[in-house]
Amino acid sequence: MKIPMSVLGRLLPIVAISGTLMLAVPFSATEVSAADIDSSIARGGRLYDKWYKEIGGQAPDETHALWPASNTKKAGEVTNRCKSCHGWDLKGVDGAYGSGSYKTGIKGLTAFAGGSNDAVIAVMKSDAHGYAGKMADQDYVDLANFVTKGQLDMASVINYETKLALGDAAKGEAYYNGLCAGCHGADGKKIKDMEDPVGALARDNPWEILHKIQNGQPKEGMSALRSLPIDVSSDILAYIQTLPE
Repeated sequence: MKIPMSVLGRLLPIVAISGTLMLAVPFSATEVSAADIDSSIARGGRLYDKWYKEIGGQAPDETHALWPASNTKKAGEVTNRCKSCHGWDLKGVDGAYGSGSYKTGIKGLTAFAGGSNDAVIAVMKSDAHGYAGKMADQDYVDLANFVTKGQLDMASVINYETKLALGDAAKGEAYYNGLCAGCHGADGKKIKDMEDPVGALARDNPWEILHKIQNGQPKEGMSALRSLPIDVSSDILAYIQTLPE
């Protein structure tokens, strides 16, 4: 069958393998290539953490319109972070944020796992969420990739009752010293502008630390370990929990 050149032009790129023409269907505007997916998901995780910092924007001053009046412990800037409503584990009311100062009663995003980027972006840009026009097109794609393709069942890494990581701290020590200690220090206290040493943070909120191990810190040079086996992140978290206050 002869394929018109006008059709070939729309279907480029064409890859020749063993003399056979393989036509690669272009990605939609809300997808990225397979080679870039891990970096896109990790960046989406940083946007989920604090989107306005990741894009170099101004932090919102007002309390988000969807923040429930029942929660009087949080207001202003922090309520505009995706994680504040849906949790570091993306389980919302059914996860770690089912209690405590971030309790909102808002559901998580687990229903979007494996779903459509378009659906996630439509929710973000809805009048209720109010994020239309606040980010660039690629930002929405990256955040949607994190939600649809990057969700991790943190219960496989963290005991929700004890907050203890389920990894191997002995293995984690070697990973930490090779990957993390250069910035955080052997004792986890090297970064002076952190709220607490990383060991204390890991014991208090292991879900946040796991998220940052996987995806990095917004607008910082922290490496994201998402492309490595999850056991590496689990072992690092277990070791970090042994570090001093």
